[in-house]
Amino acid sequence: MHGSCEQGKLIEGTIKNERLRRIQETLNKLEHSGRGKKEKTRPNWASELEYILAGDGEVVPVSVVCDLFIDSKTTSKKYAFELKAPLPNSDQTKVSKEKMFKLLAMESCPVDEAYYALPYNPYGAKENYAWSFPLRWFDMKNDPSVLIGSEFWDLIGGKGTYEAFITSVNALGTKYHERIYREYLGIEPPEHSEPTVLK
Repeated sequence: MHGSCEQGKLIEGTIKNERLRRIQETLNKLEHSGRGKKEKTRPNWASELEYILAGDGEVVPVSVVCDLFIDSKTTSKKYAFELKAPLPNSDQTKVSKEKMFKLLAMESCPVDEAYYALPYNPYGAKENYAWSFPLRWFDMKNDPSVLIGSEFWDLIGGKGTYEAFITSVNALGTKYHERIYREYLGIEPPEHSEPTVLK
């Protein structure tokens, strides 16, 4: 669909030093409660990115390796994806968010969009996603930078890609049931699950 796709793409550029400082400040606020605060700062992608991009200063060379990079001939946009298993840990998610911020803060604008993507959602619908660790870093249900399940597949392959993927995986049957869950999705298969693998 898009024409050009690379895994493990190295992207190099420069970022203003105040933007780098604001990236760390934003991540620190999400990780730790401030003095006198009972609750941690809640993630909000749009306001965080706006704050970071308002930073100025001298430029610093930076490099980022993104999991998946698409230079789309269809949309004329460049997309970067941080791909994670459906139940990622907190440290992985923090690193992914930092990389996404850096990509979007680079002076040369090497990407138009950066996404935190989970190719599968064991909770079913996006609004039901409840794994606690990434919730510290992203509003998993509302942040436009988060893609879960069909949102990811349909963006990279066009409408209907997720359904085609699920149908193909389920056609493999029970022989590969546990292997798909463990090796591809990175989660344990549900107990007493149906012969079909995914929904």
